[in-house]
Amino acid sequence: MEMTATIREQMEGFLHKNEMTINRFAEISEVNSGTLSNILNGNRPISMQQLDRITSGMGLEEGYFYELYIDECIFHATPDWRRLGPFLHRCAELGKLDCLDKAVRMTMDNISYSPLLFETAEVFFKEGKHEAAVLLYRSVAESERFQHSERLALCQYRLFTLGLTDDQEMNSRAAVYFEPYIDRLDEVYQLDALVDLINVNGSIHRWDKVEEFAELMLHKAMIEFKYIETKNHIEVKRKNPLIFYILYGHLSLEYSYSERGEYDKALYYVSQYADPSWGNNANNEELQIINQFKEWAVANKYVYQLMVGQAEVLSEYMEFVSTREDEIFVALCNIMIAANRHKFQVDHILEDYNDYLIYKQQRNRIGKVSNQVTLERHTRLLAELGIYYINSEQYDKGIEFILESLGSSITINSNNGMLRCMGLFEQYRHFSSLESQKRYTNLVSEVQKLNEKKIGFSISYV
Repeated sequence: MEMTATIREQMEGFLHKNEMTINRFAEISEVNSGTLSNILNGNRPISMQQLDRITSGMGLEEGYFYELYIDECIFHATPDWRRLGPFLHRCAELGKLDCLDKAVRMTMDNISYSPLLFETAEVFFKEGKHEAAVLLYRSVAESERFQHSERLALCQYRLFTLGLTDDQEMNSRAAVYFEPYIDRLDEVYQLDALVDLINVNGSIHRWDKVEEFAELMLHKAMIEFKYIETKNHIEVKRKNPLIFYILYGHLSLEYSYSERGEYDKALYYVSQYADPSWGNNANNEELQIINQFKEWAVANKYVYQLMVGQAEVLSEYMEFVSTREDEIFVALCNIMIAANRHKFQVDHILEDYNDYLIYKQQRNRIGKVSNQVTLERHTRLLAELGIYYINSEQYDKGIEFILESLGSSITINSNNGMLRCMGLFEQYRHFSSLESQKRYTNLVSEVQKLNEKKIGFSISYV
């Protein structure tokens, strides 16, 4: 039922219905009786603290009056951050995002509120109230869209990272939209933003972009590193030490060239992060990062030997990663690609490490692996398992993995994955059961729905 009475009218109605004096209600609500009297007479605006206490005193749910409060105390009153700021915080706490969004949009004409809204968004971001933060970042970005400020760039960076999902198509659009803001970011955020762009573009196989951003990150990080070394300057505080970005730039270039099959170039970049001699004065945190990259260098050298058909290193590779649990999932992904390429028999490995074939968030000793990267790897792993079992003439098992990969490809909206799996199923359809064919038909209908959405999206932006 829509409320038409004002907050004051409802307060008066409550007092009248319950035959309650202002003094008695003051005791219940813990709001001073003089303050209540002035509020009821329209001589004093209601603060957020007072509103919450009045609401509680009337026995109503938290936030009951928030819609009315926006109209009466924010929109139709003289704008006052002392009321608006606490109101936004309470809306975020209670999850009343519609009220928060409405209140913010009512203040959009007042550009002086942008810095305050941005600061509030940063507080929400740090507190993990990401949905509330997104609404504020969007409002600030909209109000400053014709500016070239660092604040606008940081808003777009926050919106980019908070907007990343399992959907590769949406992530691709988000990356393209954010890319022009990189150079406007404060240097504190630039390198981390480049890492995020590398991860997103890597997950969608845009290797030209991976190389572009990796080289840019290397360039910026090395300039700063040399400046600090020669001038004895203090390093800018970031999410990671500067040495991480240099090593990750080399790793990203290595990965890009390896995916293109250019293993000589890939091995060159492995050598760049395998033993960084310029990191001799590293502290404990930096040493941990260096050691992690050294381990990756050893593992990746094994990978390239496998990729050119050297099956004899398989046992050494598994022995190396078996004591490094964080590396087993990635190793299985690499092994299955090599096994299918060169017809290795790896049944014993799949049996020993079956528990690592399921999807789960991946970590290493220096942090979490990008979820977008892990999802893409797992989707590819399922397809490679399907190919492996089909090649072994275990058709039912192979087709089951192909369908699993197709379902995962649909979930992450991977065009490459969907095309790969549909092609494989059609190639081996004559080996599939009626149940598998029915499941495949249902999955294809989901693919068609995705394509219809994409067409609709394109038309709406013409």
